[in-house]
Amino acid sequence: MSTDTPSTPDALLLLSTGCPHCPVMLKTLSELLKQGAIGRLEAVNIEHHPEQAAEVGTRSVPWARIGLYEFQGAITPAELEGWVVDYGTVTGMSRYLTMLLKEGQLAKAEQLIQQSPKQLQALIPLIEETDTEMTVRIGVGALLEGVEGEPALTPLLAELARLSGSEDANIRADVCHYLGLSLNPEARPHLEQRLNDESSEVREIAAESLLMINNAAEVR
Repeated sequence: MSTDTPSTPDALLLLSTGCPHCPVMLKTLSELLKQGAIGRLEAVNIEHHPEQAAEVGTRSVPWARIGLYEFQGAITPAELEGWVVDYGTVTGMSRYLTMLLKEGQLAKAEQLIQQSPKQLQALIPLIEETDTEMTVRIGVGALLEGVEGEPALTPLLAELARLSGSEDANIRADVCHYLGLSLNPEARPHLEQRLNDESSEVREIAAESLLMINNAAEVR
């Protein structure tokens, strides 16, 4: 499944003369360029162009940007190839957002979503998987709360509606909250179904979300 992001990304690599890991990353990215897996590669030695490091906000190398992905520190050839192969897919973006949230880089994840709201669809697998780590689940909630009432949530409604019937009560509870964040009247039927849920927590959150949507409709 695609995130409507170009599947062939451009790459930027910041390096320095004394960096032991930079040559390997440069070689790997150069090979990926030759293979057509990336569209363009720019390599910058920050010893000669420190302004480039300042522009991206880094003081150490290697630092790489592959499309929307940014990486600080050494990455193995296999890891680099994996990120490039999965680029432009929901799987790739889900994996990248998971990495950011596990590392406590919520602000960077928020910046990415602001830059490309369509990437919100990559949160669906993280919501759906029962083994998603709690740190990541909390981050997913924060990202969705950051776009409360915005049109970017509308494309997620169908998948959220499906997940509102999950066998897992925790997922149903989370999804009811996210449906409420949409402030979209189309979410009402799915929330109303959860008013009779076997879980008291789900019932409570569904009622709160319905109230949010109804209040928003009155304001409009």
